[in-house]
Amino acid sequence: MDPVESVWKLESARIVAALTRLVRDVGLAEDLAQDALLAALEEWPAKGVPANPGGWLMLTAKHRAIDRLRRDDRLRANLAELGRAAEHEQQKGPEDELDDDIGDDVLRLIFIACHPVLSRESSVALTLRMIGGLTTAEIARAFLVPEPTIGQRISRAKRTLGERKIPFEVPPPDERAGRLSAVLETIYLIFNEGYAATAGDDWMRPALATEAIRLGRMLAALAPGEPEVHGLVALMELHASRMAARLGPGGEPVPLLEQDRDRWDQELIRSGFAALLRAQRSDGPYVLQAAIAASHARARTAQETDWVGVAGLYELLVRRTPTPVVELNRAVAVAMAFGPERGLAIVDGLAGELRDYHLLPAVRGDLLRRLGRDAEARAEFARAASLARNAKERDVLLARAAM
Repeated sequence: MDPVESVWKLESARIVAALTRLVRDVGLAEDLAQDALLAALEEWPAKGVPANPGGWLMLTAKHRAIDRLRRDDRLRANLAELGRAAEHEQQKGPEDELDDDIGDDVLRLIFIACHPVLSRESSVALTLRMIGGLTTAEIARAFLVPEPTIGQRISRAKRTLGERKIPFEVPPPDERAGRLSAVLETIYLIFNEGYAATAGDDWMRPALATEAIRLGRMLAALAPGEPEVHGLVALMELHASRMAARLGPGGEPVPLLEQDRDRWDQELIRSGFAALLRAQRSDGPYVLQAAIAASHARARTAQETDWVGVAGLYELLVRRTPTPVVELNRAVAVAMAFGPERGLAIVDGLAGELRDYHLLPAVRGDLLRRLGRDAEARAEFARAASLARNAKERDVLLARAAM
């Protein structure tokens, strides 16, 4: 990967968040960050990559932001406002820090993007674009909706935040609850893109998953009484514990049932179990998913997994979150607990809703192969490969289609 692109993927969220605090405009912040990126593309090939590339991008972006503030009459007042805010910060005592400051620009930006003036769909799409660094196509893939729809949501969200002059500030504790669900969903989608990239040459983007866990842990410290926050942290940590085992020697994806569990990160598993305990027996969607992940973590082998229990947890999850993707996951658990025929019946009922989702034919191919219907299985794997956007995943599916 190009050095500029590599640094940008790691630093863009932090840069956009810092710029938003400076210019008080999400759309303008992203434009200024892109200006810094263009400057790097022009200078680094000629002058070499700086010793601190992330710091270079941040400093360049801030200089351009300050120039923009000085030139633009509409924005010039922000400079005086920022000066007053800095003076106020210096006068505050430790007790003032407890409720009014998250202390992290990225998490603060997520709360702002999840403002009630935006629809839930627009909030999540905007945050995935700015914080997750996902392209419009990748976000569309995550939502299973057309790419132009996502583009419109993001543009409309930026415009709305700018027109309403939404301040770069954390909502008070009594208002955070209304945004919490969208914030949790956004952090989890960022994690998922790191855990299993929807497109590109790499199967995983570990830095993105690590950032999502960091944000989740900060959110848990901010809202220690919210079971779903602890459930999300547990879910991400338990899934992340498998990351070293999810890649084969050639960088190819290794399915859960085939992973070497000796390579699972036991420290992350213990941390995930502790977070799940803090969720206090809630039956929220993230807690239920974490409980499913914990069932896998407890089993020494795939065969020792309590598949009947996992299927039961998925049954509860479907009632709380009745989406076709959750139902597809339930089908896998049902097939493991009660036989491939039962699972296949569920999968076949999802053909219309998930017709363009590559994992539907992939799961169907696995179940057909277990039933000895090899020719049909090969056709399903070939169809799954044609729908997959991730190169590594596509290669695995093509190999299965050739078996």
